[in-house]
Amino acid sequence: MRGMLYLDEILTRIGAEQEVKQQQSVMLVDGMALLFRAYYATASSGYIRRTRDGVPTNAVYGFIRYFWDAVQTYEPSHVVCCWDMEGQTFRGEQFTAYKGNRPSAPEDLVPQFSLIREVVDSLGIPNISAAGYEADDCIGTLAKYYSREEEMNVLILSGDHDLLQLVDERVSVIIMKKGHGNYKLYTPDSLIEEKGLQPEQIIDLKGLMGDTSDNYPGVRGIGEKTALKLIQEFGSIDVLLSRLDELTPSVRKKIESDLEMLQLSRTLARIHCEVPVACSLDSSVLQLDPALVIEKFEQLEMKSLCSLMGVAVGS
Repeated sequence: MRGMLYLDEILTRIGAEQEVKQQQSVMLVDGMALLFRAYYATASSGYIRRTRDGVPTNAVYGFIRYFWDAVQTYEPSHVVCCWDMEGQTFRGEQFTAYKGNRPSAPEDLVPQFSLIREVVDSLGIPNISAAGYEADDCIGTLAKYYSREEEMNVLILSGDHDLLQLVDERVSVIIMKKGHGNYKLYTPDSLIEEKGLQPEQIIDLKGLMGDTSDNYPGVRGIGEKTALKLIQEFGSIDVLLSRLDELTPSVRKKIESDLEMLQLSRTLARIHCEVPVACSLDSSVLQLDPALVIEKFEQLEMKSLCSLMGVAVGS
C-alpha cells in the first residue's frame, strides 16, 4: 500500500514539473545561495580550483553546474539572477544583531563574488541587486511583477525556505536539496501537503520560532515544532494573540514575555516586495551567445563548461 502511495507522490511531482515546463516561465536565481553552496561543496574536500594565475574559481565553476542543471530540469524561457549587496540593509537597521552571527566569507571565495557576475553577464543574464535590500527582496519584487503584471509563471531557485512565503498559483519555489540535481518544487498544494501551511503563514511561523541563520530569536523557548502546531491551530499570530487564554500556561508566559521580539521577528521574516528594481522580459530571455560564452570560459580555463551548456568551441 505504501508503495502505491509513494508512486502516486512521484507521479504528482512529475506532473507538476511537466506542467511548469509546458509554459513560458522566468527563473529567478538566488545567486548567493548557489555560489555559497558551490564553494563549500568543493572546499570541504580541501581542493580549490584555480586558474594558472592563481585566481580561485571553484565556486564559479560549481555555480554554473548547479545553475545549468536547474535550467535543463525546469526549462525556463527567461532567467534573472538576484544578489545580496555589501553594506547595511533595512533589516539591520531594525535589529542590529540581524545576521550578526555569520562569519566572514572565506578568503578564496571573496574574489569570486565579482567574477561570477561577469560570468552571468557573459550568459546574457541580468544581474539584479539593490542597496539596502537583500536578494530575497529583489526576488519577491520581480516575482510579483512578472506573475501579476506580465502574467508569467515564475520559478524561484534557492536553498532558502524563507522564499516559500512567495508561493502562489503562478509562483513556484525550487528548493535545492542535498546532492547535485536534487530539488523539491513547492506549489501552494505541495506546501499544504508537506507543511500544512499557506504561504503567508511561513512569515508567522518564523516570527514565533525565529531564525538562527539570520540571528533573530522569535519567542525564546518556542521551537519549530511548537510554532508549527500553534500556526496550524490558530492560523496566524494575530488570532493567536487574541486567544492567549486557550494556551497552556507555559506557552502563554513565553509569548507574553517576548511580545516585542515576536512582532519584530515577524517583520524581519517578511520579504519586502516593493524594492526599486526592474528588469524587462525582453532583457531576460535565455539565449546564449556562443562567442561570449566561449571567451569567458576560456579566460577562466573552464572550457569543459562549454560542452556542458551545448556550446561548441570554435562555433
